[in-house]
Amino acid sequence: MADSVIDSSTLWQFSLFDGLEQNQIDIIARLMGQEIHEAGADILVEGANNDKVYFVVKGRVALRKGLVTLYELEEGSCFGEMEILDIMPAEMTARALSVTEVFTLSMDALGEIYEKDLQIYSFLVMNLVRDLSRRIREINRQTNSEAPIMEWG
Repeated sequence: MADSVIDSSTLWQFSLFDGLEQNQIDIIARLMGQEIHEAGADILVEGANNDKVYFVVKGRVALRKGLVTLYELEEGSCFGEMEILDIMPAEMTARALSVTEVFTLSMDALGEIYEKDLQIYSFLVMNLVRDLSRRIREINRQTNSEAPIMEWG
């Protein structure tokens, strides 16, 4: 949980909160955490357990698989949502490229939202699934545009 309440007005930039009313976002904001990471620090480590979704409020983050940087995320991006849905270890390392501020939403906070307001919980889970679907579609587009064309027959 956060030591202080997160300013809910900054959450509108994240698609996870699409479709929610301001009072609903205020409820979520009270359950969120806040972290600041120095440049070069690992926010999330590949293979480690993760129980949070991270929202990049300030700074930049590299998502790395092994030694290869696959993506760079900027303000308004989020990561860690896959582990929240499938409860598996982190697929990638998230490294701060500059001083980076993130808000976090933990599994415990999601459980609390589930118990208090099923409508808010449903919106959050549906938006998580939509975001992951968009990400998979983008990966498919990149893969198909970079793959060599082969003719069969």
